[in-house]
Amino acid sequence: MNFLAHAFLAGDDPALRVGGLIGDFVKGPLPAGLAPDLADGVRLHRRIDSWAETHPAFRRSRARMDGTRRRCAGILVDMFYDHFLAVHWGRHHGRGLADFTAETYALVAERAAELPERFARLFPRMRAMDWLAGYRATASLGEALDRMATRLTRPEGLAGGVGELLRDYAGFEADFDDFIGDAIRMVAGEGRPA
Repeated sequence: MNFLAHAFLAGDDPALRVGGLIGDFVKGPLPAGLAPDLADGVRLHRRIDSWAETHPAFRRSRARMDGTRRRCAGILVDMFYDHFLAVHWGRHHGRGLADFTAETYALVAERAAELPERFARLFPRMRAMDWLAGYRATASLGEALDRMATRLTRPEGLAGGVGELLRDYAGFEADFDDFIGDAIRMVAGEGRPA
């Protein structure tokens, strides 16, 4: 899951940031009980995901995958892009990554009672293991992919997936560089979701 990218692209608005993090845990129509400001963050998350799927750099990254991983290629690319965002954080954000992640975890903790149940269960682990910044290390990224693979009926799509990144690191990095500036501009042009 590309948690760091969604938190980053949500900007400074606390609710958009929290809503961006929980976006993958809110399926289908937005629940009536979801706070309107968090619902805005989920909507932004969904817009970013839809836009990303059509971006030429994202498509190039998906095409770099071995054919056996095509089913999970989008997940892999999302996580590879979080890796590059963490590695090159200083190019894209004026605050240090550790400060940003600490603030983000605090924002989520403040809204703990409003989090979707599945996200609320994993959040303590996310915070303790610093998933937002942790993917900067390829070993941590690989461990995360392997953990995720154990929850799939066909784990071969994600298991060992970090090898794809290492096989064509420069290519994925170039794709990310082409992608991230456009993503920042897209979100800036979108404004607050309706």
